[in-house]
Amino acid sequence: MSPADQAAHDAASYVRPRQVLERFPAGGPRGSWPAEDFAEARRMEGQQAEVVMDLASDAFLVIVRNGVAS
Repeated sequence: MSPADQAAHDAASYVRPRQVLERFPAGGPRGSWPAEDFAEARRMEGQQAEVVMDLASDAFLVIVRNGVAS
């Protein structure tokens, strides 16, 4: 596949590259948001971190899309 074809394929794909920075179990104490706190700390460092839910593992993931972690 040519680089242009690969770029077009990646742009049209529903699966987006991402880097998982940390995993947190979904069953944390009530009122505790460790994944959100971790993501906020990464954002303060300049990374575009966000929290997503992985239903298969019942965990919150802190990710950086496109695998770009500064």
